Amino acid sequence: MPDAIRMRFDVDGDDFAGAGVASSEVKRALKKLGMPPDLVKRTAICMYEGEINMVIHANGGVAMAAIRPDRVEIELCDRGPGIADVELAMQEGYSTASEQARNLGFGAGMGLPNMKRYADEMTIDSRPGEGTTVRMVIRAR
Repeated sequence: MPDAIRMRFDVDGDDFAGAGVASSEVKRALKKLGMPPDLVKRTAICMYEGEINMVIHANGGVAMAAIRPDRVEIELCDRGPGIADVELAMQEGYSTASEQARNLGFGAGMGLPNMKRYADEMTIDSRPGEGTTVRMVIRAR
């Protein structure tokens, strides 16, 4: 495997039907490369939760994954309003999802907590009015 296989996806805001494409493609690539099942599962969860957050809260953005022999690095950059209180947003059950998202079964307030739970490293850089960048590292165990 080369040093890193890079994947990039444009995520459309409010496109609930298309949400999950990036996570599915990354999962497929990891399986094809023979990566450990635990790494595949945790990466797919982190990608999916991040992708859904971009659809629900952030008018879309870009999801990127760098697949390395021992880890996957994910970077999610959105065009949203930013997160005013990251500590509050990290609390399970807290959500600012719209009624539309909730009616579709999204917005339970588990996205960021699940990303933190399944990633080995996670940082959130967010400024109100400027958007949010989430970076995660998922290591092979």
